[in-house]
Amino acid sequence: MVRPDGKLTHDLDPIDHGPKDECGVFGVWAPGEDVAKLTYYGLYALQHRGQESAGIATSDGKRINVYKDMGLVSQVFDEHTLNSMRGHMAIGHCRYSTTGASHWANAQPTLGATPHGTLALAHNGNITNSAELYDRVLEKNSGETPERGELAQGNTTDTALVTALLAKHQHPSLKEAALELLPTLKGAFCLVFMDENTLYVARDPQGVRPLVLGKLHHDGWVVASETAALDIVGAAFVREVSPGEFLTITEDGVQSEQFAPAEPAGCVFEYVYLARPDTTINARSVYESRVEMGRQLAREHRVEADLVMPTPESGVPAAIGYAEESGIPFGNGLVKNAYVGRTFIQPSQTIRQLGIRLKLNPLRSVVEGKRLIVVDDSIVRGNTQRALVRMLKEAGAAEVHVRISSPPVKWPCFYGIDFASRAELVANTMSVEEIGESLGADSLGYISEDGMIAATQQQRKNLCTACFTGKYPIEIPERIGKNLFDAQDTVAGASGPLSSSIAEVTAERPVPQKPEHAQAYSIHTRQGSSSTAAGPVVGGCTSRCEPGPDSELESLILPEDTIYPQTTKEDPHDH
Repeated sequence: MVRPDGKLTHDLDPIDHGPKDECGVFGVWAPGEDVAKLTYYGLYALQHRGQESAGIATSDGKRINVYKDMGLVSQVFDEHTLNSMRGHMAIGHCRYSTTGASHWANAQPTLGATPHGTLALAHNGNITNSAELYDRVLEKNSGETPERGELAQGNTTDTALVTALLAKHQHPSLKEAALELLPTLKGAFCLVFMDENTLYVARDPQGVRPLVLGKLHHDGWVVASETAALDIVGAAFVREVSPGEFLTITEDGVQSEQFAPAEPAGCVFEYVYLARPDTTINARSVYESRVEMGRQLAREHRVEADLVMPTPESGVPAAIGYAEESGIPFGNGLVKNAYVGRTFIQPSQTIRQLGIRLKLNPLRSVVEGKRLIVVDDSIVRGNTQRALVRMLKEAGAAEVHVRISSPPVKWPCFYGIDFASRAELVANTMSVEEIGESLGADSLGYISEDGMIAATQQQRKNLCTACFTGKYPIEIPERIGKNLFDAQDTVAGASGPLSSSIAEVTAERPVPQKPEHAQAYSIHTRQGSSSTAAGPVVGGCTSRCEPGPDSELESLILPEDTIYPQTTKEDPHDH
């Protein structure tokens, strides 16, 4: 069914979508402030990092209130809901699923009952040793699947495992439990979590995903995935949360401890595509990095042309840089309909044959008779670029030269980006010349790895470039995958490799259905409680929502725009 979800992204082909980050996290400690609304606007600024579900948890020192649902931040929350969520601190999350299916039970923040109260947790990244963590959860429960908490309710994410391990501990405080658990987690994780009185923050030793600390007036503190979220809530940037750092935020301020030695390996794709252009990572403007990538593209792959144009909107900064360096005029050759995602109406067969013209339309007066350089950030399967080249040539373009501001993507990501498998990545099945020919382009040029890294102004040793090179900075175990703990994906019909041992989590305890009319649930502090009594979470999307943006356009992709890569030998780490 076509959902009027208003997912307004620059993806043109839901089958060939760009790389997707897992989520955005936000936390705030600000007594006297409207922390729920601050978190709402922080998540609003981070919406590009996850568009499947959103949630906020607040605490007033006695009670934790949680409200979460499937959909965009602006769809999940309204004025009435936010006004009802009072407290002195809050955490928030917007999700795109890279571990665990996209359904309501996997929405965050997650909850857990600790020996001292309640835990709420939000996570960005991918834990790579999830199978090991699940074994530890079983061990803590005498070999049995937990009967309470997120896992028992059908949550199949690595976040639920972390929550379960943090919740069931024998330490005097949640802080001590975290300092014991954090060094054992492998992979990418930015964690923002809290009990009734304290806000906690942790970042993996490699610092794969960005995480920053900001200061509000009147002694308030904010932590967020990107600096753009600090800007929108009026917080001043203080510093990056260091790799391997653990923060405790209370009325006494921010206390810092190092739970593991820093081994920086920040994701280079944050600079290429994932982060907002108005974000700063490691003192480097993302926008300036992308413009410089465009300049480098022009140095490496110059061609005689009349116009440099971007693929809206991801290719804009690099196209500007290419135009500046080459001296070729910059222009917009495509008009984007930002509202196509809001339609209730299924297109007829006649309209369906127009393909992605429902979302993009060439400016014939601009492109007709021109030699064009079309700049984009990456090629995954190539279907989107093929459709664009065809559209531009049908509009009268004399030549179409495609330029890509990242190297060929050849390897999947296990640290929080949703890429295709190696067999589906077109760069593994064709040479650059063959890809260009299959796109119908007059030429194709990718930026070099060295050129891309130089544009970020970061040291190569401090960046993760695994999706281009296959060199993973964190060891990848054999048992790994997006649906590792999904006993049965009812939509895709696929089973995870551990489904036989954990089927009771999702099969015998199906994902709970939310009632049509429900309220946010709250958990009152009960010192020494071993369980939580919770009412239902707000209802909305009660079925599995399709992953990725603009899924309602899937039927509009034309067969002639689809590239079917040749079968290639799978990497042993592909699952």
